[in-house]
Amino acid sequence: MSARDASAFAALFDPGGVIVAGASSHPGKFGFVVLHNILRHAYRGRVFATNREGGEILGVTAHTGVDCIPDGVADLVFVCTPIGANAELLRACARKGVRAAFVMTSGYAETGDEGRRAEAELASVAEEVGILLAGPNGQGIVSTPSSLCAQMVAPYPPPGRIGIASQSGNIVSSFENLAIRSGIGVSRAVSAGNAAVVGIADYLEFFAADPATDVGLAYLEGVRDGRALFEALRRAAREQPLVLVQGGATAGGRRAAASHTGALASNERIFSGMCRQAGVNLAATVEEAFDAAATFATQPLPRGPNVAVLTTAGGWGVLTADSLVRSELSLLTLPDDLRAAIDALLPPRWSHGNPIDLAASESRDTIPDVLELLGKHPAVHAVIFLGSGVQSNQAKLMRSGQFSSGHGLERIIEFHERQDARYAQVAAAVSAASGKPVLVATELAATDPDNPGPRTVRDTGKLCYWSASRAVTALEHLWRRARFLQRRGQL
Repeated sequence: MSARDASAFAALFDPGGVIVAGASSHPGKFGFVVLHNILRHAYRGRVFATNREGGEILGVTAHTGVDCIPDGVADLVFVCTPIGANAELLRACARKGVRAAFVMTSGYAETGDEGRRAEAELASVAEEVGILLAGPNGQGIVSTPSSLCAQMVAPYPPPGRIGIASQSGNIVSSFENLAIRSGIGVSRAVSAGNAAVVGIADYLEFFAADPATDVGLAYLEGVRDGRALFEALRRAAREQPLVLVQGGATAGGRRAAASHTGALASNERIFSGMCRQAGVNLAATVEEAFDAAATFATQPLPRGPNVAVLTTAGGWGVLTADSLVRSELSLLTLPDDLRAAIDALLPPRWSHGNPIDLAASESRDTIPDVLELLGKHPAVHAVIFLGSGVQSNQAKLMRSGQFSSGHGLERIIEFHERQDARYAQVAAAVSAASGKPVLVATELAATDPDNPGPRTVRDTGKLCYWSASRAVTALEHLWRRARFLQRRGQL
């Protein structure tokens, strides 16, 4: 990325001042919502607004034109004005020192030949005046390092290390909602819209060089220049993990993509091969993609495929073993010394194999002690822990019932809740001490996120997986990335 491009992207994601062009006093208009959301989340730069009538909107003076705004006070403009006004608007903004524009206006290439001509003209003007053009037909931008929420819809995700770029604004929202629910935050998020000038690959290259971002996450509907995309993805994947979801993989999806963003979707098989060669992790669904990105952002890479499964009950372990055997990972056969060490900690009825099924025989320190054993053993490359929150679920039932006081339940309720929180803390500590991924999975992360088990997993900054199979899939993504780096001599 050239210094000029880096400066323009900095204006897009970390502007010192922004202009909302086409700001509206009507709460149902995008021009109002964008201004509201920028102000709502305490953006630290200066905020300006324009509309033809002037006046004041949400306490911000609405200028009748960009020419009324002082020179050099804003470097980004959000364009909510009609197509016919936008080319001249860019010229006026350039005269004021604006270096980047996000165009929300729709009606361009996604509508047919006339829209394509208008989009080409807009791109030409942006190039002529030296403005980085994002969109058109985009939802907006989020940049948590700058407290910037400039999008036409909610939500605003928590700060974090994931950079999101998407050809669909709705998919950006989906990722942001998952960030809120999981607690695994976002650094940047942008909907590329029609990507007239700046495409998904450009954003991912920016993320790869961005100190605020550790992993790139993208939704892609179409490919205009396959070779250029491949080279850009390959460059970015050398610097940080990239997770992609491809839309338009089927004939029906391709027709939908053409009407959505005017994109020409690529062949699924060819696209998959391209991602594999470039070192990109391709996910099948939005949920899988977010899980993978969140895992890259919060767990170390495994140095090998061997996974140990620690479970408090049998069925979870059986299904996790099935998932591991079907994956590119390995269900570790316990070495004799490790099995003997576990034997010394557990009653005779434990499974004596992997999954390490405690068969409900755990005492106060059993789970922490076994987790630490697994973290220290060289044959174990990763751990999946199942059973978090189970005792707290029973404690919740006791706490909410008619016997909660006067029957001696208070002490056991507190013990169960304290233990589940402790298991999550130990899992995080073992991962930090060993440099190995330790993943915690429980459906309670979805059904009762305030349960002390999954809640404490979130408090440690880790993702609590909604099922063991999702944990296995996320771990498989880490292992693919690890092998990619090992082949390149980077791990």
